[in-house]
Amino acid sequence: MTALSVSAAGAAEGYRALLWRRSALLAALALLLAGSLLLDVATGPSRLGLADVVDVLLHPAAASGPVRVIVWDVRLPYAVMAVLVGAALALAGAEMQTVLNNPLASPFTLGVSSAASLGAALAIVLGVGVPWVPQAWLLSGNAFLFAFGSVMLLRALSRLRGAGVEALVLFGIALVFAFNAAVALLQFVATEQALQQLVFWSMGSLARATWPKIGILALALAVVIPFIARAAWKLTALRLGEERALSFGVNASRLRDGALLRVSLLSAVSVAFVGTIGFVGLVGPHAARLLVGEDHRFFLPAAALCGALLLSLSSVASKLLVPGLLVPIGIVTALVGVPVFIVLVFTRGRRA
Repeated sequence: MTALSVSAAGAAEGYRALLWRRSALLAALALLLAGSLLLDVATGPSRLGLADVVDVLLHPAAASGPVRVIVWDVRLPYAVMAVLVGAALALAGAEMQTVLNNPLASPFTLGVSSAASLGAALAIVLGVGVPWVPQAWLLSGNAFLFAFGSVMLLRALSRLRGAGVEALVLFGIALVFAFNAAVALLQFVATEQALQQLVFWSMGSLARATWPKIGILALALAVVIPFIARAAWKLTALRLGEERALSFGVNASRLRDGALLRVSLLSAVSVAFVGTIGFVGLVGPHAARLLVGEDHRFFLPAAALCGALLLSLSSVASKLLVPGLLVPIGIVTALVGVPVFIVLVFTRGRRA
């Protein structure tokens, strides 16, 4: 056997070991997420042990009426929504950081959150909303329409005179200030009751989780994930630079447009149902990148799992921080996200 053959065999063995290690990390994240989901369902003012919760989940017909309602109608939707929203926001953040080549990019960099807040403010303060939408869905419908529309507007602006990635980010920042100014104006003229409702919505909360909303968010993820998986190798190539990606046959502009559509859908649906929840779309991808690297076949699922795990654990913390009170989860993610993000930045700096 020649030296070249030995070297090739060693490289192949090392690559297989790398793939196995990354697959094992994904499996470990999935197990941690399953444990966090059960812990979230078991946490609350009603004293239900973990074994009791598992028994009710596996045998709902055998459980008493009140216990079944607590687990299946109150706690489980809350916990499942935390997992789905965390996965959606982290996936959106991962794609955005790649296509914009910006480590600080997140679903809210492009003004998605601010646009959703404006839509919610119009519904809460003025009662203005999408025609023919039921009153119970007016707020969510408005928030989704404005969030999705903001990305479409941004996409149209970015095409003016061939604006590049930098212009896209700058347009997004400009939209953030514009939408925030409009929300502030509505807050200024709002009644005390409307202002209280708007402020609570802007803090982010999973308390509005229902099975129909969970179904819509799960459907959005089911529609988007196959397209994300199909674009994984192109996104990996894009991390090498646009010129290098072009040499591989990757159309960076088309890839970026597709990613923005996926990001806008995931972000808009998430924000419309739970309000503003920060740091998940920023911290989740960074944690995944430290664990599995830039290979998007592993990076994207790892980002989704990290985001889901972060928001699920934040959901548990929101019930325990103040006994007897449910702290808005947007506050918890900010409190948890800042120190975690600082640790990730320093960890990355030492590795560089």
